[in-house]
Amino acid sequence: MKLRPESLKKYVLDRFKSNDSSVVLQADVGIDAAAVKACDEFLVGVHPDPISGAVKHLGTLSIIIPANDVAMIGAYPKFFTSVILLPDGSSEELVDTITNSMRKALDRYGALMIGGHTEFTDSVKRPITITTALGILKSSSLVDIRNIKEGDSIIMSKYAGIEGTAVLSSDFRETLIARGVSEKTLDAGEEMINLVSVVEEATLLSREGLVSGMHDPTEGGLLGGLAEMAYASGKLIRVYADKILLHEATIEITKALGLDPLRILSSGALLASVPRERVEEAVGLLRKNKIEASVIGEVLPKERGGPLLEILKGISREYVYDPYVEDEVMKLWSMK
Repeated sequence: MKLRPESLKKYVLDRFKSNDSSVVLQADVGIDAAAVKACDEFLVGVHPDPISGAVKHLGTLSIIIPANDVAMIGAYPKFFTSVILLPDGSSEELVDTITNSMRKALDRYGALMIGGHTEFTDSVKRPITITTALGILKSSSLVDIRNIKEGDSIIMSKYAGIEGTAVLSSDFRETLIARGVSEKTLDAGEEMINLVSVVEEATLLSREGLVSGMHDPTEGGLLGGLAEMAYASGKLIRVYADKILLHEATIEITKALGLDPLRILSSGALLASVPRERVEEAVGLLRKNKIEASVIGEVLPKERGGPLLEILKGISREYVYDPYVEDEVMKLWSMK
């Protein structure tokens, strides 16, 4: 699970702040990737990510998740390095499974694995990967989430809870079958692994200059992603729960486990802040490219000490004040 924001800032982020002019965008809560100058005209976007909340789709997610983060700042993921940590006694077949799925994910982007490290260790109970994605972008094309504007609309691609549904369908399959979830539903849920990438929609929107900020909601789910987005930009985001699309498999699986579908791993649902006058253009562009998109909220001014999120559910309202939202899939893993 992630460190709480106050601990992250105190013990990590504040200790590594840089005033070097080559650092254009540095890590912070809600900022998906860093950017450093390669030369006057170009930047390198970079972001590492550990994958610890999955087993069967570990290799695939280890490429897609950091690729998503680099794409959030307008960079296209091209180069990767990866550290693979395996429990002592793991088979070579497991190594083969992980690296083969990595290879297929890299091919999706036309990307290259340029280095890394693999080892067996008694320090882990299940396989873990830590993969770093790098991408090149023009300095003028940088998308900075801190530039979200009051009056912007928040659009979401595809569904909430995509990654969580895929992980639960594969790694908690026996538990779900015992709770009455059908094989058909679980197969549909596991197929959602093919929807986890948001590189495609992020690239479409950033290349057309349609976004003021983008975010990839991962741990903490859609609500965690929105809260981080609000925190990074210093704004209030109002979200309409009835406009958030959920796949039928997500609804059935989370109900069987007693989970909130808006608080499970949600990679695959791009969150983008779009100027109101360009919303129809942005949604139309995604749908033209066969990517579902919906308007789920709006950006408002934030009062000092006020909430980050205002969630409207019919006539009721819920408020979120903390950018840290506990992820319910990660909570399940910690109990397994």
